[in-house]
Amino acid sequence: MKPIMIDFPDEFHTERLVIRMPKHGDGKVVFEAVNASINELKPWLKFAQNEQTEYDIELAVREAHVRFLSRENLRFLIFLKETGQFVATSSLHNIDWDVRKFEIGYWINTLFSCSGYMTEAVDGICNFAFSQLNARRLEIRCDTKNTRSKLIPERLHFELEGIIKNEDLSVDGSELRDTYIFAKIQR
Repeated sequence: MKPIMIDFPDEFHTERLVIRMPKHGDGKVVFEAVNASINELKPWLKFAQNEQTEYDIELAVREAHVRFLSRENLRFLIFLKETGQFVATSSLHNIDWDVRKFEIGYWINTLFSCSGYMTEAVDGICNFAFSQLNARRLEIRCDTKNTRSKLIPERLHFELEGIIKNEDLSVDGSELRDTYIFAKIQR
């Protein structure tokens, strides 16, 4: 079956969060969150290396919407249930639909850090992937120097499968970096 023919919900909820696919007009809140969080995002994420306009972010959101519909990449935007405030983004990417393998990436608006929202969102996305997408393998990869990102898979009982040495360059290209590979599988 072609991935575009796979049906599943484009929105789901956790205890405190609404997690849904990106939509037209979401660029404004994502842009504001990127600006509020740029100092925390810059050491880890390539997109944070260059100044972006609200137009650039809206374009990226609309492209993410299209990739969600085509099932190439499932980016989710995360909002507080109670207030509707944008909290974070997370995605299921590097998808292998034959194996049903997905990699989870994420970043949070700094205003909402240390609140448990990112752990709750990733847990919700894991449950969604296993129950709605029939996932057999979920991975979280992160730079070994990114101690905050590493906490998420540890809290969610992912297994540390290994460390890939000299696997990538730092986002500024100045040094080689090692990468943790965490996984959760379902048979």
